[in-house]
Amino acid sequence: MSALLPSLPRIGAVVIGRNEGQRLVNCLTSMEGEVDLLIYVDSGSTDGSLSAAERLGAETVLLSRDVPFTAARARNAGFEKIMARPDAPEFVQFVDGDCTLEAGYLTHAAEALAADASLGLVTGWRAEIQPEASIYNEMCHFEWHRPAGEILACGGDMMVRASAFEDIGGFNPEVIAAEDDEFCTRLRKAGHRLMRLPIPMTHHDANMTAFSQWWSRATRTGHGFEQVNDCLTSAPAGQI
Repeated sequence: MSALLPSLPRIGAVVIGRNEGQRLVNCLTSMEGEVDLLIYVDSGSTDGSLSAAERLGAETVLLSRDVPFTAARARNAGFEKIMARPDAPEFVQFVDGDCTLEAGYLTHAAEALAADASLGLVTGWRAEIQPEASIYNEMCHFEWHRPAGEILACGGDMMVRASAFEDIGGFNPEVIAAEDDEFCTRLRKAGHRLMRLPIPMTHHDANMTAFSQWWSRATRTGHGFEQVNDCLTSAPAGQI
């Protein structure tokens, strides 16, 4: 896939997912013509996601089942696949498979990183595609829209400078939730700045219609934040 503006550094994208169905097709389609290299990392899908991604021109990675699946592990695998290329991109956009990308966002994000070497990561605004469908979708929509400017952390949809990613060793694959917060904390402590641009980035499909779904998400997030706290407080001095 060719970047729209060849004058910009090369851009790669890593999409992760498991049994996302049509949402994955929508996600990959939204990046056509926007990236130089597109990687899809699959965590054991049974719905034909891998074949669908290949039909849409993405290179694919199927994670083995001998190690627990985590979003962090999937993103690391995608990044490793990209960087193994002799023409590896300078910037890598991470996107969850239940999101679609706002047209033109990647160009703005790459321009921001190219203009400021102190930035290790940029992100934008995520929005729910159907916030009116349920109160749980609406809560997600409210959660996504945060102030623009320099930030402490962000969610998994982010464009990262490849050298900064390598500088801190990528995501911690053992963190099962809030792995993005843990990653961002280490990125900042390594001297890289993080910025949220005041523009739309991705459109998310939470598809939550029941309290049990929201409660499961809240429980997993709470566990994740506690795990992140343990990781950061137990790390040797100078490594956080």
